[in-house]
This record gives sequence, C-alpha cells and structure tokens, in this order.
Amino acid sequence: MASEVSARIATTPAFPSRLPDVGTTIFTTMSALALQHDAVNLGQGFPDFACDPRLMQAVTDAMVRGQNQYAAMAGAKPLRDAIAAKMQALYGPSYDAGTEITVTAGATQAILTAVLCCAGPGDEVLVLDPCYDSYVPSIRLAGATPVRVPLKPGDFHPDLDRIAAALGPRTRALIINSPHNPSGTVWSAADMQALQELLAPTGVVLISDEVYEHMVYAPLRHESVARYPALAARAFIISSFGKTYHVTGWKVGHVAAPAPLMAEFRKVHQFNVFSVNTPMQHGLAQYMADPGPHLGLAAFYQAKRDRFRSGLDRTRFRLLPCEGTYFQTVSYADLQLPERELDEAAFCQWLTREIGVAAIPVSAFYGDGLEQQTIRFCFAKKEQTLDAALQRLARL
Repeated sequence: MASEVSARIATTPAFPSRLPDVGTTIFTTMSALALQHDAVNLGQGFPDFACDPRLMQAVTDAMVRGQNQYAAMAGAKPLRDAIAAKMQALYGPSYDAGTEITVTAGATQAILTAVLCCAGPGDEVLVLDPCYDSYVPSIRLAGATPVRVPLKPGDFHPDLDRIAAALGPRTRALIINSPHNPSGTVWSAADMQALQELLAPTGVVLISDEVYEHMVYAPLRHESVARYPALAARAFIISSFGKTYHVTGWKVGHVAAPAPLMAEFRKVHQFNVFSVNTPMQHGLAQYMADPGPHLGLAAFYQAKRDRFRSGLDRTRFRLLPCEGTYFQTVSYADLQLPERELDEAAFCQWLTREIGVAAIPVSAFYGDGLEQQTIRFCFAKKEQTLDAALQRLARL
C-alpha cells in the first residue's frame, strides 16, 4: 500500500501545453554560448553600464521614506502624473493620469495584458514580421490567431498594401513597433498617416510598442501614435523605463490608452500583476522632474551608433540603416569567407566561437525563419566593450 501511495505521489501530471512549439529563446542560447567562449556579447539587448546614480538615490530615498507597501493598482500617482506630463510635452495630446495611464511590470507584461484584454478565440491579431519574440506567444495565450504580415524586404519599412490585404472581419488588433526591433528602422509621418486612413473604417485595436521612443536619430523624430488623433483613439501605447534609463532589470513600463480601452486593460492587469514595485515608481517619478535624461538619450546613443558603425566600416559587413533603437543590423553576404554560406543561426554561432563576438540572427524574429544573411548587434555598451568587439571583428 505504501509503495502504491509513493508511486502516485511521484507521478507528475501531464497536460496540454499552451505553447507547445516554444523552447529556449535565441537570446538565452547565444548569451550562454558567449559566456562559454568568453566572447563579447553584443547579442542580448541590454546595457553593460550603470544607470544615473541620481536615479538609484531617488529609489533609495523612497525606500527610506517608507514607500515599500503596495502601490495603487494603476500605478503610483506621482509617476502617472509624470508620464502624462511627459507625453503631453513631447507629443501634444493630454492623457488623464487617473483613467488613461497604467504602470506595468515592464513592456512585455503590458503587451500581453493588452492582447489578453481585447482578443480571444476566433479573433486574429496582425503582427509585422520580423517582430519581437513575445508578440505571437501573447496572442496564442489569449486563444487568438496570429497573422504575420511581412515588412518590406531589405529596408524593413511597413508595407501598407500587405497590411490592408491582411485585414479581415476577424481582425481584432494590430501590433506595430517603431523604432523597430530588430532592424532599427523608424516609421515616418507618411507611414502613420497612411495607417490612420487604412484603419479609419475598421474597429481594429492598435497596440503600439514604442519602447525605443527616445532613441530616434537626427534628423528624424519619433512619430508616436499619440501624435495622430484617429490612431490614438484606438491605441494602447506602450513604453519602457528600463530602455530609457538603462535599468532593464527593474522591469517597469507604462501604457497610455483612452479611458474605455484602459478600463478593460486594468481588469486584466489587476489579476495578473496587480501593482508594480513601489519605491522604484516613486524614485522614477522624482527623477523624471528633470527631462534632460530622456531628451538627451538620442544623442547619447547616436554617438555610440556612429562609433560602432565607423568600426564596422573596416570589415566586409554591409551596414543596414540604423534610424533608431540601439541595434545595428548587418549583412554578411559580402564576406570573403566560406562561412558566408552558413544560415544566420549557424553564422552567429561561428562568429561567437571563432571570432569572439556574439550576435543574434534576424531570422529568429521571423515566423518562417526567413534567411537574408542578416544579423543584429546591440551597441548599448561601454566604449571599451564596443572597441573590444570591433578589434575582433576587424579580422573579418
């Protein structure tokens, strides 16, 4: 009898996987390979330098003041006020901090919550390939069907004709991302106006991933959905403090949306997160009183981009345009090496093992694994890190 009970206790229940085709991400794989081979890791997209000490001090001060219990479900009021003020200063429209701004546990949670609140079984959600790897799993977890629409090959700009062709009676939402990960392209005002006209006769919800909003390089500007009233009226606009203030590990983001959309968003948010780290929210609110850090971010990263691109010019990589983000995509099709015949994942593995620099294959961002001999580097690194990588890449 005891052995039968023991056997029952030792049996792990089986159940259908919600994401049966999801395994270890390429980011985890390449970071582990970089560590194994002591490679310079330009794969995963996070800085290797510290944030502003003033920001850390602001969070410490909040802890000392006793702001360590649950924050309001929608976010600490001082931070929501600061977000609303910043968006109005940058983009024009006024979002109500009480009913139209919510603080989230990072942008990835915001994307998932936005999808869950508006899409379900029988619905379709359009994503533009290549795309950030959380979009499609979020759609599947909602029970909806992802529909992949390719960006224009070669330049990764939106193909409005393809988007129009993909819209149908089951389309519930469209996810867009500008500045774009992985390509670094930026949507233009003409792109936004065309999308506004295209969606006008529909009931499609727009989910706009704008986490790199402060990394758009001169002479361009960030064309936030918030600038376009007919788009803003149907949109969840998502951004990330982690990206803006070099604190990706804090996992704090925010969402802006019209009150009716936000009411539905909060119904889900209160049960999958409830509230976000309190002292960090108050520290961020205090830090945002000075707009200098986010207003100066584009120039900060543009200098890193230019340094990195200048070094890559001494290799046989062909540089693709980098209009925004902290990612640089390159083609290896012109390398005078037999390895140029490798697929993107195999090339990145070879580059990590033999050259000592880790990158990410752009094919990993496509649903069908489209191969274009294109890889992505992250230049959100210290100058010495970039220089060390460039010294190794100069062998190419």
